[in-house]
Amino acid sequence: MADLSAAEFKALHERLHDQVPWGAADRRGALNHITPARVATAVIEARLGRTVTLAAPLATSAADNPEPGARHMKHLPGEPSEVAGVSFAADQLAMNIHGDVDSHIDALCHVGYNGTLYNGVEPGSVTSQGARELSIDDVHDGIVGRGVLLDIPRLRGVQWLEPGDHVTGAELEAAEAAQQVRVGPGDLLFVRVGHRMRRNQLGPWDVAATRAGLHPQAMEFVAERQVAALGSDSNSDIAPSIVEDVAFPVHVLAIQALGMYLLDYLQFDDLFAQCDAAGRWSFLCVIAPLRLPGGTGSPVNPIAIL
Repeated sequence: MADLSAAEFKALHERLHDQVPWGAADRRGALNHITPARVATAVIEARLGRTVTLAAPLATSAADNPEPGARHMKHLPGEPSEVAGVSFAADQLAMNIHGDVDSHIDALCHVGYNGTLYNGVEPGSVTSQGARELSIDDVHDGIVGRGVLLDIPRLRGVQWLEPGDHVTGAELEAAEAAQQVRVGPGDLLFVRVGHRMRRNQLGPWDVAATRAGLHPQAMEFVAERQVAALGSDSNSDIAPSIVEDVAFPVHVLAIQALGMYLLDYLQFDDLFAQCDAAGRWSFLCVIAPLRLPGGTGSPVNPIAIL
């Protein structure tokens, strides 16, 4: 039985949607919470000069990756060259940006609900040629701000959350208290459920069928704290969905209701080690999607700077 009925989810969606203050013409969504002053303050978080990736290596095969990325060599440096005096190594990459393994960021055109995209944009604005509005290229200048990692397995005293389990808003608050950090306006919030560690130790599984994530009601915490972007080592959504007749409810609430960019299938093991050693769970974070005009998302390699 669903935790949230269709009517309860609709009411939650309306509550969050009604909190968006940016006006009908807005196309930046929750990134409006990142002001120049907040970026300047976030720079202070880089105290140790250490950089850490939040991305996982590209997965080219696995049970949870039915459309694996394909990278092949186009030219080897030992082969005859078409140019004088020099030879090149060259390769080519193709991938499903929104797969269930590779680290990526979702653009605001990625999710439709009740017949519209974010802020009432018509779904017809996305065609076979790509998105005319809300594409990933809207953030071609990057996303820079204060990152905060909340570690739920650490809070519970386990290695990871089991697939199908969920994180509540109360647990996000409890993790703040345990880690002596507070999520604030304009922050980039990263929630660790241990998905990557479980995958690395036990092997891949059917992620589309079952995975840990946020309870949809936890998005009230995210909205209240005026988070600018949300990331997870899963994809933030529980599977199977606990909302009646709505798959990916967190995607709906974050992207379509709040205009919040989501980062899916990151890896936090390296960041966890650095934060734990430093005794500090906040950092400067730089997110630089590829320049993909019309794109519904992008591969991404966020960098934390401690």
